Amino acid sequence: MSADTAATGFHAAAVTVPDPPVPPRAGAAPGGTAAVDGLLERIEDPGDLRRLPSARLPALAGEIRRFLVDKVSATGGHLGSNLGAVELSIALHRVFASPQDTIVFDTGHQAYVHKILTGRRDDFDGLRQPEGLSGYPSRAESVHDVVENSHASTALSYADGLAKAVRLSGRADRHVVAVIGDGALTGGLALEAVNNLGAAPGLPVIVVINDNGRSYARTVGGLAAHLAALRRSRPGLPDPESRGGEESRRTPRKAGDTGETGDIGEDRETPRPAGTNVFEALGFSYLGPVDGHDIEALEGALLRARALGRPVVVHAVTVKGKGYGPAEDDEADRMHGIGVLDPATGRPPATAAATPPSWTSVFAKEITAIGAERPAVIAITAAMPGPTGLAAFAARFPDRFVDVGIAEQHAVTCAAGLAMNGMHPVVAMYATFCNRAFDQALMDVALHRLPVTLVLDRAGITGPDGPSHHGMWDLVLLGMIPGLRIAAPRDATRLREALHEAVGFDGGPTAIRYPKASVGPDIVALRRLGGAGGIDVLAENGDRVLLVAVGSLAGPCVAAAAQLRHHGVGATVVDPRWVDPVHPALVELAASHDLVVTVEDGLRTGGVGAAVATACADADLDTPVRALGLPREFIGHGDRAHLLAAAGLDHGSITASVLRAVHAPTRPAAAGPGVVGGGDGAASQPKSPSRSQAMPQAMPQPASQPASKPKSQRRSQPIGGRR
Repeated sequence: MSADTAATGFHAAAVTVPDPPVPPRAGAAPGGTAAVDGLLERIEDPGDLRRLPSARLPALAGEIRRFLVDKVSATGGHLGSNLGAVELSIALHRVFASPQDTIVFDTGHQAYVHKILTGRRDDFDGLRQPEGLSGYPSRAESVHDVVENSHASTALSYADGLAKAVRLSGRADRHVVAVIGDGALTGGLALEAVNNLGAAPGLPVIVVINDNGRSYARTVGGLAAHLAALRRSRPGLPDPESRGGEESRRTPRKAGDTGETGDIGEDRETPRPAGTNVFEALGFSYLGPVDGHDIEALEGALLRARALGRPVVVHAVTVKGKGYGPAEDDEADRMHGIGVLDPATGRPPATAAATPPSWTSVFAKEITAIGAERPAVIAITAAMPGPTGLAAFAARFPDRFVDVGIAEQHAVTCAAGLAMNGMHPVVAMYATFCNRAFDQALMDVALHRLPVTLVLDRAGITGPDGPSHHGMWDLVLLGMIPGLRIAAPRDATRLREALHEAVGFDGGPTAIRYPKASVGPDIVALRRLGGAGGIDVLAENGDRVLLVAVGSLAGPCVAAAAQLRHHGVGATVVDPRWVDPVHPALVELAASHDLVVTVEDGLRTGGVGAAVATACADADLDTPVRALGLPREFIGHGDRAHLLAAAGLDHGSITASVLRAVHAPTRPAAAGPGVVGGGDGAASQPKSPSRSQAMPQAMPQPASQPASKPKSQRRSQPIGGRR
């Protein structure tokens, strides 16, 4: 026994009298995926885990892996990251007494094992399903979830504040632990926190680096290279890049070449890494690298870290996808995130129907084709080349592809520098992560009127990943940026068209947004108004209502217009294509309709509807504008179609909203034109008393022809001269 182990009393704290043997559980599934030892069924909280004999922990880890494969394959979710964090999660909950001790996971998609160990095992059948278990930590689910952490690189800043509050409260018996992956450590916010924590020697924060050499793809940058050098300094550790993490076969250093410094917390049982250690240079104690799949070694390191009472890094080396062959063989991202799979094969079920192309795949193919045509196009990703559709571009044009790590802010300002020197950067990211780069898009790109294109995947409602991943904020945030043009294509052809228009535009920044979904069939326009860069008319059934369809909601709007026709309400459907700024042709079209209804999968407060209302008001139109969109609240996880319907954005709900508006009783005119209602059933003020008097007060029976205004009654005054 080492001196460190004796001092902490580790074995006395962790080992109890062994339990009697447990027979294999009946009904085990074929293929070895079901639990057979029955240990997992006994773990209802971390106290049960701490009472389990150490000798049985490897068997428990195996059960947890089988459980994860079974459950996540059935619902979809984050698999590879959790398979790699099994032993680490077990060790954390044996050494630290959550919730008295705070454990913060960054990013929260590695917290499935934490959920299993804190009493939520039986909830995994509803993982990421409506009203079911969240795919990330959730304060509503458990007292063990302190932070609902699903955007990367935040855990260390949370830990800094949490530990400062603990110190001010005088609770020396509480510990704060932040678990962060090597990928998330590349984010700027994480490095800001490292800078602050390292300068606070009395702050007992334990930073556990879950180093698997990856975020989605392999981790890049100087810090990644430093972590790799630290890993190489310890022979026998798992190799994150080998199949199954077979131990590296590196030659141990010669005797005496240990780099020992005698710092407090030094692990004297193994050699220390030679050379400069950036964490020690910044003020941390450093323990490791430790085999992240050796529970005993992890517990020993965590106990030593806990005893130090100061900022300390525990460097655990793990293998993403550990223990599941299909994940270990997946070179792209080790099955980071999966859909429904057959757990025996790691492939979609044989009965699964073929799915049409996704928006991401259409972008991937077109941006690669554009790269062949335009040598000035540079593609940039923030650690997500595969999920954002840039992998093919990177393979074909490696010199024109940049992966900045999890650093969206740097990605956008780096793009600004490229644009200043004649390049046209295309920065592809999830819409929700664009929130982080708002200031850079505003002050570093738009202020300089630079030709940078932002491609925002997963815009609008994403579905099962919940409130942190819905890309519903971008239209409001980017809509505030002067000179930025925003496109929302309705189909694959319009996505290709928008991409070519964007990279061919040198007058300022552009953004293109599209959802996480399959692309439906093309919706052919009847005509285009306003020239080549104008708006598309998709349906013309009368001039009572103008439906302004944003992006992929064009289909539901066209279907709603057909339903409205049967109810005697004539409607025109228009796709602005470039939704912001508002095209003059859209304002002119609004002047010939009684009501404008905008339909968008972004916030209805401050989004496209607000922009259209402002444009109409600036043109002195009294045409009311009703905005249908997402409410200004955090929307939970669930099926995308269900969530859109719940927000009133399916064709039936759009139809009902329009009918409520056109049949509403006449009300006094508002103080000025603008947005007069949303998806809550509020009525809109009709344009003229004579028109409102003709509106029935109950829903009419279907009519053979829509009730549209006679030609002689249509207003023909210039737009700017009307009130």
